[in-house]
Amino acid sequence: MRILVAGLFLAFAVGTAAAETWPAPQTTMFKPDWEAARAAVPALPRKAESTDRLAELTQIVSGVFPALANSPVPVLLPFPVADYARDHAAGSSTDGDYSEFKPTKFFLAGPTGYDAAFSVRTRDVADFADINFRDPVVVQISGFNMLYDLPPAKGVIVQKPGEIERDSPGIRRQILESTLRYSFERFGVPYVISIQCFDGPQRRNRLSCRNADRIAGRFLRALQLVGGNPDAETDAPAPAVIRPEQSSSVFTYHRVGALLPGTAMRSNTGDADKTVYARIRFPTAATPAYVNSQSFMHGGDCNQTGRRRVSPGYRCRINSKPLFRDESAPENYSYPWRDNFCENRHFFVGQCAAGLGHQGQDIRPASCATKDTNKTRCQPYRHGVVAARDGMILREAWNDSFFLVVNAPGERIRFRHLHMHPRKLDDDGIVSGHLVKEGEPLGMIGNYNRRPGWTTTHLHFEVLVPTRDGWVRVNPYMTLVAAYEQLIRARGTEINEPPSDTPADTSIEGASEAIAASAAAPITAKDTNTARSKTKAAPRTKVKTKSHKVRSKAPRRIAHPGKMRTKKRR
Repeated sequence: MRILVAGLFLAFAVGTAAAETWPAPQTTMFKPDWEAARAAVPALPRKAESTDRLAELTQIVSGVFPALANSPVPVLLPFPVADYARDHAAGSSTDGDYSEFKPTKFFLAGPTGYDAAFSVRTRDVADFADINFRDPVVVQISGFNMLYDLPPAKGVIVQKPGEIERDSPGIRRQILESTLRYSFERFGVPYVISIQCFDGPQRRNRLSCRNADRIAGRFLRALQLVGGNPDAETDAPAPAVIRPEQSSSVFTYHRVGALLPGTAMRSNTGDADKTVYARIRFPTAATPAYVNSQSFMHGGDCNQTGRRRVSPGYRCRINSKPLFRDESAPENYSYPWRDNFCENRHFFVGQCAAGLGHQGQDIRPASCATKDTNKTRCQPYRHGVVAARDGMILREAWNDSFFLVVNAPGERIRFRHLHMHPRKLDDDGIVSGHLVKEGEPLGMIGNYNRRPGWTTTHLHFEVLVPTRDGWVRVNPYMTLVAAYEQLIRARGTEINEPPSDTPADTSIEGASEAIAASAAAPITAKDTNTARSKTKAAPRTKVKTKSHKVRSKAPRRIAHPGKMRTKKRR
């Protein structure tokens, strides 16, 4: 049984200060077939007859996965239940290796299903001995009783499932956003397994999608029912996101999807998604904060890969308009905000018109203090990042990004944070399995991108929600606007602009006016917790430089989906 839950839509009050709610997402709910799940419970060694074999199974396996009873859907994992139950009944040690897929510390179950991550080293499995990959391969599996209804993703590569379809009728295999995904239904609810992979031949630091598919097939064949709870909490709806009644005198923002003119990928506009996906705490510890472009504002590299280490006199160009390299320029630390989701990048994003673009929103902190030795760069690790919601961390050590995974009544969402220093995250315990509370410190805003100082100082923030294609990225812009209003206790003002179907102004004048407009409303301490520090203006003297055209060359770490025989979705 499936129930369509219609999202709430924004109600505009005319001539009154009545409360307004932001547009909420639309979701589809699923009801598990628990009788079918009970019929699938394997034979278990028992000292006494049990009236509920599923409850007994859940209790036994909870010794490995303590949150198992929180799942309102049947839990499938690559875990040999019979072997573990035998040792459990005999009183033997249950700390041994029961599977080549090792459980990580990340297992989260709650009102909307469960998520788990397993790892396997290819050198430890005979069938994978030819896969030369230095790191453990992380395989994720999720089970859902709700999915978000989104437009079809762009850039999906759909593939025939192969032999695995005989065991799982209706299973789908596809590659989206550099991730191999298998999605299927069992016991009346959807499941997805996923492995991040890249195009081209196998390398020690890059797992090819072809080899990821081999690992995924083995993972699928190892899945077994390990438990679940029909009485777990599921019914409470997600809270509405209400706008403050008072208006801010300084906070302004451009409409969603209105990228800087000339910065959209392949001449397309941004993603005009007005949805507020959740009520969250704004992710920076203090205000003010500024959502705007990193690549196409002062100090950015205009996507010219490899030009980060150049002289301070270098100026990149957007539509032939030079931008100063000084990251501390006042325009970078002023309202209004500017959407930069789907901005020119060669990352895969299914909700962007080109199927490529910037995968999240970039957030600058309250102020910029430049270093004595480099007057053009802001000092990192001076401003805090906090948890947007209660949740669990998903992150491997030495990764400069992490996910905060939320599983709450009526909500299933992931928040990705990027450009924080891996060593600092390790020292702070921001690793898989760590439970956090909303507002809890999660680290400091940095400039790490494979090495320190390789990007501007900012927090890259993403929002992912589950769909029939698995976890996909959505535009976080309006979710951040709503969160910021709650933080400053006042609603912002949207800048009036041409409608979204108007072609972007790609002229030099258009780019110049757009950048100048971003300094229109200076921040004051009246409406914020922290006043912006003074910054030096960008240099006005002429500098002899060569003109550099905007390039869209992909960074080396980005690649296209695997080169298996493919059929694109029409």
